[in-house]
Amino acid sequence: MVEPGRTVAGVQMLTPRERVVLAELAEDVTLEEIASRLWVSRNTVKSQLRTAYRKIGVSTRAEAVAWVEASGLR
Repeated sequence: MVEPGRTVAGVQMLTPRERVVLAELAEDVTLEEIASRLWVSRNTVKSQLRTAYRKIGVSTRAEAVAWVEASGLR
């Protein structure tokens, strides 16, 4: 569950690319599909997600998707 007040600060801490990757993640696609869409490697996507997860305080894909929905990134 996303804590109230974390959303705005979390969005501001994210880089533009991390925002894009998180929004793509919420589209229910694989990491390979995200990588292909963004013209980067799967490992780059994993690294960007790992950093974004840390910044927004989540540890799973489901939590990240819920955060994206609550934050309005999608």
